[in-house]
Amino acid sequence: MSMKKLFLFATFVTLSLLSAKADQINDKASYVNPMIGTEGMGHTFPGACAPFGIVQLSPDTDTIPHNINGVYQGKVYEYCAGYQYTDNTIVGFSHTHLSGTGHSDLGDLLIMPQTGALQLNPGTKENPDGGYRQRFSHDTEKASPGYYSVVLEDTGVKAQLTATQRVGVHKYTYPEGKDQRIILDLLHGLYNYDGKVLWSTLRVENDTLLTGYRITDGWARTNYTYFAISFSKPMSSYGYQDRKPENYVGFWRKFDRYHNFPDMAGRSMVAYFNFDKNQSSDLVVKVALSAVSTEGALKNLQYETSGKSFENICQETRQAWNRELSVIDCKGTDDQLAMLYTSLYHTMINPSIYMDVDRQYRGVDGNIHIANDFDNYTVFSVWDTYRAEHPLLGLLKPSRNTNMVKSMIHHQQQQALGMLPVWSLMGNEGWCMTGYHAVTVLADAIVKGIDINKDEALKAMVQTATNIYFPSVKDYMRLGYAPYDTDDTAASNTLEYSFDDWTIYAAAKAIGNEQVALEFQKRALYYRNTFDNTIGFASPRYLNGEFKKELDPYQTYGEGFIEGNSWNFSFHAPQDVYGLMQCMGGEQAFLDKLNRLFVMDLPEKYYADNEDITADCLVGGYVHGNEPSHHVPYLYAWTSTPWKTQEWLRTILNKMYRNHIRGLGGNDDCGQMSAWYIFSTLGFYPVTPGSDQYVLGAPYMPEMKITLENGNVVEIKAPNVSDKNRYVQRVRINGKPYSKLYITHDQLVEGCVIEFDMGSSPNKKRGLALSDKPYSLTQGR
Repeated sequence: MSMKKLFLFATFVTLSLLSAKADQINDKASYVNPMIGTEGMGHTFPGACAPFGIVQLSPDTDTIPHNINGVYQGKVYEYCAGYQYTDNTIVGFSHTHLSGTGHSDLGDLLIMPQTGALQLNPGTKENPDGGYRQRFSHDTEKASPGYYSVVLEDTGVKAQLTATQRVGVHKYTYPEGKDQRIILDLLHGLYNYDGKVLWSTLRVENDTLLTGYRITDGWARTNYTYFAISFSKPMSSYGYQDRKPENYVGFWRKFDRYHNFPDMAGRSMVAYFNFDKNQSSDLVVKVALSAVSTEGALKNLQYETSGKSFENICQETRQAWNRELSVIDCKGTDDQLAMLYTSLYHTMINPSIYMDVDRQYRGVDGNIHIANDFDNYTVFSVWDTYRAEHPLLGLLKPSRNTNMVKSMIHHQQQQALGMLPVWSLMGNEGWCMTGYHAVTVLADAIVKGIDINKDEALKAMVQTATNIYFPSVKDYMRLGYAPYDTDDTAASNTLEYSFDDWTIYAAAKAIGNEQVALEFQKRALYYRNTFDNTIGFASPRYLNGEFKKELDPYQTYGEGFIEGNSWNFSFHAPQDVYGLMQCMGGEQAFLDKLNRLFVMDLPEKYYADNEDITADCLVGGYVHGNEPSHHVPYLYAWTSTPWKTQEWLRTILNKMYRNHIRGLGGNDDCGQMSAWYIFSTLGFYPVTPGSDQYVLGAPYMPEMKITLENGNVVEIKAPNVSDKNRYVQRVRINGKPYSKLYITHDQLVEGCVIEFDMGSSPNKKRGLALSDKPYSLTQGR
């Protein structure tokens, strides 16, 4: 080979390698590992979905009911997302799932391919041959954003899944010469129970199109799921079984309703559809959802998938994920990149779009509305997500977050009690958890300059915070605390209400409503009323003013708190950290407690019977696996030892977030755990949503870059950061020395370069001046 040809060949190889590297850099989806958290406490699912879509098409690996004759079945908790990695059978592929929750519902419209003898019951894990479920091996499983595939061992069928926002798309490849059938189980569901399905219908419109609906009564009390299903080839025959036939069917009895009859209905329907095995080995099934009507489902099907192959749709969804994930660029190890982009992926599954392509949606009043000037969303796990998920979306995806805020306001206007969402789920209020934290989501958005009707938003917030239907609110407004006599979680309610009230104060102040600001500034200090100064802990209090005797601050149950103990909840006054210190006896007493929290040995008896917490969720007594503690490592910023935030953050990040099936140290809770990770790797965190400040911690990776929606860029540089070099020595913003322990929202959205000089020992002099400390409502007065 001549030197010229050799040079050209070498140039070609170099350019090819550079191009491949560039493709990998641009393909952020390639770093995502949907299997992270699919075993253990994470409660994530591996299946296919589009960003913020209402369809999450994923395998369900068992059928544990929520209850049998009213008796709770504890094993069901493991199946909040439908999937457990240790299982070796798949029941089928259902179209709706929640990501990372500790309670569940959905699992709508389960489909399973089948060959051979007709089986219409799911069978059991112990006896899969007794039903339509099938064995599988993780060796054949593949999962990436917008795609899932597996080979079903009992039939040899290869199953591939992808999705748009409103349509789940299946591709089944059957072995040559074998029968081709699919099962459509309209009885299946997650957190199922006898009687959950109120009614379902199924119409055969033609030989390639089905429509129908089902109504369920679960966590979402009245959940309407309309659907339209298209097949890539005509069905040859079909039928169904009603596992619990109705006692009365009227004059429908004159028909053979169970075989090739195009109008099917029942409460316990399982249908089957046969296809000609000689036509093609591939069958593509498109399932469009709507909460409005079958017409809406058909419009969604047409708009999002018409004329598109499975491969076209899969590619488009991956491109959509890449657009969303490309908001962050970073340098790090393979495991760090996998964890970062998987976390970012998890923050963009829920909330979910909840309207048809023609903008119609079902409101919480049960009526059909048109979203004229906003996109309507559902799945607001607000007790979790107000802390970091919504602030993260407000920073990275402000247009989406604006639509979510508008959705919450419309929820309040339609809801019979006139409250902002507590746990919004599929056009229903689910009421899970405590506090009225949607006010915090609205306040945070208002303070950070969101473009909404602010007076309308403030009205919704005040009506929510003064709603006497809500637990203890009437007594709380009268006494300044929630009484333990009538409220089992009185102490945590007082703390949570008080913080929410501070955010109303902050929003009212921002828009110039002094009357509301003064009222809620007073309520923002009610957290003090639940502190028993004789022990220095938050404690439940009775109507007569007395505190609970012999409080056990290590215990979660029966001590006046929800999903947390007094050791963790006593730090829940981020609006007034200096005032909180005084409640504990001063800064040194506060520091002693904070230090002890992270190093104590919490006896197993305090979490052995708690389904939300295991040893994997703990750092000492600090419970990262549940949300009330998420801001706690950052509280050192208000003390004389702010460097301890940097010390503990890296420990938490290393333990709680790993590129592994058991890699999450707690329920991901619709992206909250993941949002904490993203903020903390960036080096700052919204300790007090409703303020414009993010408290500085320490970056986790050497270089990160955020490209904001407005086109501005935030660069974070920490070139020598490591497990050893975890301590911040100096900070520069845009090249200038920066001494404050927080950064503002405006500084970020205007774009900036933040440089951290890191070292192996703390700079104990940095951040001690009062002028460098983050916000506190009082200075301890």
